[in-house]
Amino acid sequence: MMIDSAPSSPAQAQHPYSPVREASGELVFISGQLGLANGALVGGGVAKETRQAVANLRARLASAGLGLNDVAKITVYLASMSDRNAMDQAYQQLLPEPLPARTCIAVAELPYGARVELDAIAVRGPKP
Repeated sequence: MMIDSAPSSPAQAQHPYSPVREASGELVFISGQLGLANGALVGGGVAKETRQAVANLRARLASAGLGLNDVAKITVYLASMSDRNAMDQAYQQLLPEPLPARTCIAVAELPYGARVELDAIAVRGPKP
């Protein structure tokens, strides 16, 4: 009997999803972004993880020809709501106005011991 084992590091992970997916030519969905750099979670707490997760989100958007100003909705997943204020400070420094609609929820656990994960929906085309 073969038992699958979890990857020992983010660099070894292979998951069944698309990091970026377009729908109807206008909506672009970005899969969850962690604070990973060079195959490992950045150290220094939730603010630094948030900065890196936003940088990773920016890179995924760029791969679809979009930027942070095209994001209409972000969902923030926190390992603990006690991290919300620190995450909010970093988030507000990095996201352009008008800020996207947002949902922020606490979850029991995030991959690789991360404190924060972001996913997004962007809109291609003219903005109001």
